[in-house]
Amino acid sequence: PAPTARPRCSPQGSLDCPNLEFGYGDADGHGAELSELYSYTEEPEFGTNRRCFEEDFHTQVRGRRWLELDGAQQKAYIMHLLDGLEVVNRDKRLKVARAILYLAQGVFGDCANEGDVLRWSRHNSFLLYQLGTFTAFLELLNMEIDNSQACSSALRKPAISLADSTELRVLLSVMYLMVENIRVEQESDPPEWKTCRETFRMELGFPVRPEEPFALLLFTMVTKFCSGHAPHFPMKKVLLLLWKVLLFTLGGFEALQAMKVRKREELGLPPLPEDSIQVMRSMRAASPPTYCIELLEQQQQKRGHRSRRVRPLMKQDSLDIYNERDPFKNDEAGIDEEEGDEVDSGIEGELDLMERDAIIPAMPAQRAPIERVSFPKGLPWAPKVRITSPALYLPSVLPSRDTETLIGLPWPIHESVKTLKQHKYISISDVQIKNEEELEKCPMSLGEEEVQETPCEILYRAMLYNLPQYMIALLKILLAAAPTSKAKTDSINILADVLPEEMPITVLQSMKLGMDVNRHKEIIVKSISALLLLLLKHLKLNHIYQFEYVSQHLVFANCIPLILKFFNQNIMSYITAKNSISVLDYPHCTVHDLPELTAESLEAGDNNQFCWRNLFSCINLLRILNKLTKWKHSRTMMLVVFKSAPILKRALKVKQAMMQLYVLKLLKIQTKYLGRQWRKSNMKTMSAIYQKVRHRMNDDWAYGNDIDARPWDFQAEECTLRANIEAFNSRRYDKPQDSEFAPVDNCLQSVLGQRLELPEDFHCSYELWLEREVFSQPIRWEELLHYQ
Repeated sequence: PAPTARPRCSPQGSLDCPNLEFGYGDADGHGAELSELYSYTEEPEFGTNRRCFEEDFHTQVRGRRWLELDGAQQKAYIMHLLDGLEVVNRDKRLKVARAILYLAQGVFGDCANEGDVLRWSRHNSFLLYQLGTFTAFLELLNMEIDNSQACSSALRKPAISLADSTELRVLLSVMYLMVENIRVEQESDPPEWKTCRETFRMELGFPVRPEEPFALLLFTMVTKFCSGHAPHFPMKKVLLLLWKVLLFTLGGFEALQAMKVRKREELGLPPLPEDSIQVMRSMRAASPPTYCIELLEQQQQKRGHRSRRVRPLMKQDSLDIYNERDPFKNDEAGIDEEEGDEVDSGIEGELDLMERDAIIPAMPAQRAPIERVSFPKGLPWAPKVRITSPALYLPSVLPSRDTETLIGLPWPIHESVKTLKQHKYISISDVQIKNEEELEKCPMSLGEEEVQETPCEILYRAMLYNLPQYMIALLKILLAAAPTSKAKTDSINILADVLPEEMPITVLQSMKLGMDVNRHKEIIVKSISALLLLLLKHLKLNHIYQFEYVSQHLVFANCIPLILKFFNQNIMSYITAKNSISVLDYPHCTVHDLPELTAESLEAGDNNQFCWRNLFSCINLLRILNKLTKWKHSRTMMLVVFKSAPILKRALKVKQAMMQLYVLKLLKIQTKYLGRQWRKSNMKTMSAIYQKVRHRMNDDWAYGNDIDARPWDFQAEECTLRANIEAFNSRRYDKPQDSEFAPVDNCLQSVLGQRLELPEDFHCSYELWLEREVFSQPIRWEELLHYQ
């Protein structure tokens, strides 16, 4: 059938950009997640895996196919393959590993369609796990990580290609397919598969070695790669596997919501006012501002009023003149708002103004109808009150911190206090901070804290001492994979597992490799953004100071400007990018004959309205930015200093409700810092914030009258937070013998009777020491009387 025409979006995200029907979740569809494991350069290896399997299988089982064997025969053959992994010869081991990979890929040579391939891939993955394949491959993976010969060989090569990581890619592919196939639940799964899934989750979440979960091994691979000691590591596969292991062991967003509800019940807190996941799914996107029409009207207005002395009221973005004058006093008129949006934001890169000018003459002279925004009745979120100081928003007649004694006060104050109490929200984090303060004050009387051994707690404890290196390594890779990054000589090479041994010689091959490289980078961005968000959310639920520790190291590693730099591009082009070749995607390429690729078929790409993984990555990065800056004035000021408002406003052109919500949240927290004129000239954005974002009754975000809108020593805020984090880590994770509360021996005889190890030279100078320190020093008896 002929492909249906898809609505087009102009480069500037203009009026005909449709609503994006995007379903946000833990991951994409099962088939899509499996296909992203392989680059298009690896496509010939499917045939290699099949040959390795069939050569061995036909010597063991004559005249029959894998699908025709019963369960016992299939298990017997897998045990034969696992025995083959024990051989010393490296090439023979690789052939056996490829045969096992072919089984995990779904024995596509015996299948008629894509559905059969995916079904047999799941069946074989459960079978492989039950027979101990994952443990065997984990041992081989440890051997390959410690293989110094492969590392030194890769370091000597001027250009690294797929051939340098063959063994690692085979091992990681088998492990990824097993994790992903077992992780995904289906209604038709038999009971033994459900039991198997829970056993596998426990095995991955709790230490494989003493005090080392499997995720920690993958984090170590990431840091080793970024340090330059192992440039041949296939980073895309490592990051995808790390993300899926965290998703499997810690739980996805719905599991996280259930854990949050359960934890609030345990702490005796009132239930959540709504399920945030369901609210966001029901929200509709708002129409972006009609930039071109406004610009045309402003140009006509300028021409019509050119003879007048008085300048017309013009829109202004106070961020663009942040360095010229005080951002808190920017009340006079400045440059045009939309022109200001395109000014270089100091984070490298700018949009082409000529592209915008080319659109304006094409617009009709008369006023075009503007799409009206239709909001549902009522606000989507229940309002909350976050009381940092109880009497802060109440009249001065109230005693400090007393909202109970209201006798004799006017009735409106009674109503105010009642409303505040009605919407007061106490978070799990608030309770954890209060408990931590009490434990710091009274460590002896409160005793030792009971820490629940969850997969998240075990992972944090294992990561703790190398956590800064893990965060820096992830951000380094994210920077190298960002589309706005420029090629630099000192940047890390993340293309080791996508570049072929022989570089392309035709234009068609170059086009295919270019799409493969872009797709490779997009998948890396997707996996890093997803695993960072998952880690932050789980740590925040487990303990607020664990979350703050990771957040602070992300901030110190320049995560905030990095994410802003990522969004400082034509975001609509990124979300609608077509870097997929559907005929080469797994499992399609394994059961269909590949058509001859042409330049036209490559350019056409798929028929999707948008790229799921890129929109998923954008939402994840916005959510991470929200996590890092929420209730942190110093980090909010970083958004202001890096001129994030124009960048974020451009992201509003994407008509997807969830993405718009997180952009508006980021704009809301900095409106009080942007000045009155910015708020006045951005009323559409302010209205959207009012309609979409949750209201905090005591948050003066729209007016900037709050004292929080004034600058202060932001460094002190971060230092206080850091001191609290270090106190928490020291109390909970340091060795007990280092504690200042260790028992002290007060018996004079036992103290004097202890043998002390003295240095050898002390015996030689003992008499001199005695003369100088004892005999020559006068004894002040009156001081003893004074102390009594």
